[in-house]
Amino acid sequence: MRLAELTTKELAALFAAGPVVALLPVGSTEPHGPHLPLATDTYISEEAAQRAVPRLAAQGISAVVAPSLPYGVTDYAGGFAGAVGVSAAVLTAMLTDLGSRLLREGFAHVCLVNNHLEPAHDAAVRAAASACPPGTVSVACPLTRRWGRTLSEEFRRGNCHAGRYETSLVLARAAASASAGDVRAEYMDMRPLDVSLADGIRAGKRTFLELGMDEAYTGAPALATRAEGDELYALLAEMIVVEVTEALAGGAASASA
Repeated sequence: MRLAELTTKELAALFAAGPVVALLPVGSTEPHGPHLPLATDTYISEEAAQRAVPRLAAQGISAVVAPSLPYGVTDYAGGFAGAVGVSAAVLTAMLTDLGSRLLREGFAHVCLVNNHLEPAHDAAVRAAASACPPGTVSVACPLTRRWGRTLSEEFRRGNCHAGRYETSLVLARAAASASAGDVRAEYMDMRPLDVSLADGIRAGKRTFLELGMDEAYTGAPALATRAEGDELYALLAEMIVVEVTEALAGGAASASA
């Protein structure tokens, strides 16, 4: 269920029926190799949020997917066409304001669903959640060890920008939404590139070009499959469900204390 597609009357009825959670997808507009769209991170967050809605409903939690925020901190992609970012301060301010206003509108909880994994971006998203009242805004992002270790080997190695991991996710989304053009066919012939983003960042590298990612990708996109993408979405959706349910349980405990 998408918030933007509801009428004001339908949303009011949803609020009247009980607590409603807003899932706010956060992404970026940045290069993802020669084969994936600039909106890849946003698409992944949107699809993961959509797949989390029925899982939350199965636990008695009503949720809607809010309109996405498709801009983030994209400093690492500098030097490539399409790296359209904002500062960390602007991102934190925007998400803090959006979260606060969604809560004021009547949502019981807001979950920021983030799949753009640049460290400064992740920190800005988490700063926004921390700026809101405790327990009201959570973050679902696979960058933490808790969730990252549940994902694919390529993701765990850190070779996962527009590689097998993200290409599989975009393939699965394209199949689900009939957006066949999201992945350019050339991915099938792309050579694997063994560059660990995690290791490079720890070593002080500051851009994809410094890391040796001359085409703005790392990993093995040619090995991507729709089936793997669906498996990964199941894990990302479960991450969202757990973050939301734990936050709601924590809030309930605080209210009764």
